[in-house]
Amino acid sequence: MSPDHKPILIIGGGIAGMTAAVEAAEVGYPVVLVEKEPFLGGRVVRSHRYFPKMCPPTCGFEINVRRIRGNPKITVHTLSTVEEVSGEVGAFRARIRKQPRYVTGDVSIDDSVTEQLASERPDEFNMGLQTTKGLYYPHNAAYPPLHVVDKEALSDGDVAVLAEACPPGAIDLDMTEEEFTIDVGAVIVATGWKGYDPGKLPKLGFDRCPDVVTNLMIERFAAPNGPTEGKILRPSNGEAPEKVAFVQCAGSRDENHLPYCSAVCCMASLKQARYIREAYPDAKVTIFYIDIRTLGRLEKFYYELLEDDNISFVKGKVAEVNEDPDTHELILEVEDTVAGERPDSRFDMVVLATGIVPNTADSPIPLELDHDDYGFLNGATGVEGVFAAGCATHPCDVSRTTKESTAAALKAIQCLNRG
Repeated sequence: MSPDHKPILIIGGGIAGMTAAVEAAEVGYPVVLVEKEPFLGGRVVRSHRYFPKMCPPTCGFEINVRRIRGNPKITVHTLSTVEEVSGEVGAFRARIRKQPRYVTGDVSIDDSVTEQLASERPDEFNMGLQTTKGLYYPHNAAYPPLHVVDKEALSDGDVAVLAEACPPGAIDLDMTEEEFTIDVGAVIVATGWKGYDPGKLPKLGFDRCPDVVTNLMIERFAAPNGPTEGKILRPSNGEAPEKVAFVQCAGSRDENHLPYCSAVCCMASLKQARYIREAYPDAKVTIFYIDIRTLGRLEKFYYELLEDDNISFVKGKVAEVNEDPDTHELILEVEDTVAGERPDSRFDMVVLATGIVPNTADSPIPLELDHDDYGFLNGATGVEGVFAAGCATHPCDVSRTTKESTAAALKAIQCLNRG
């Protein structure tokens, strides 16, 4: 590798961006990793377990954090966005905007300080399912391992508490937004995904019925560092559910919403059905589906659940979800298309398996890149020297994301070596 090589800019600090960063840096190429949130990890670090091994995501995440932390060739900018990219392969210039953290990192802050604050704000890490104080630690495995101040959430009293309780030099409320430019040789777009907005599916009851939740919310409920400390409970009353329905393809494979299949929703629901059965041995789960799509070796995971007498599979698309005003049970409008009859349709909790939407759909990269009608990027992007990986290109699972990210890093290196 020539010592004159410019860095590789990686946009997005989820599993795709982290993987690309360590793979490039560990063979000697400098990397600048830019992430809009206060921490790395993206969607994966918000999950409870991976499928099919059912291991916690912190395993792979912590390994990647160690690799990033120990590699001087990787520069990480959190709370940052790429505002502009100009130039050409080997000679790009990127303009980066960095929001203030208001925490210097020079002095440690005891968690007891947050308990003294009064004002609260939505907890983005937990999807707004709980709140944090104006000074908060994003999550227990956060990297960078720093608190964050939401200055807009602080009351005058909170400001006084911080001045009194924090060690000198720990907090700087005079920090301002920064803008700077960097010269880079290649760019990798790894901006990840978000769930389809369930509010756009009014007939499925998300905004009307408190016990209708999404597949992403279930991950946070099941996680020990989630809003319910690992307990999957009905939001309406805090009780354990006895009958749970999973509604597959909620908005997916639907010309009015997402015409495509998001590829991983079936496996995610099977995984979450297992969460429920492990937590509540007497609970009954019904999965309403169009098709169960578990490709290759993942079918074994599906077959294991078919042997569970407390898990039922009903082929039928749920048309509507309503709440019984007397019992507060959720009533599903659905027909079993195989049996040709209406199944038992009363449940305590309904989980909507919403699809994957690329973050580029409403936060486009400041480059003219090739993408499809839904916002997913072409892996080669149409711009020489710019590559994309993971769910920025199509819906995919963690295993495929890491492979594609490694491939993107290799393409960027090859591009730099060609000069």
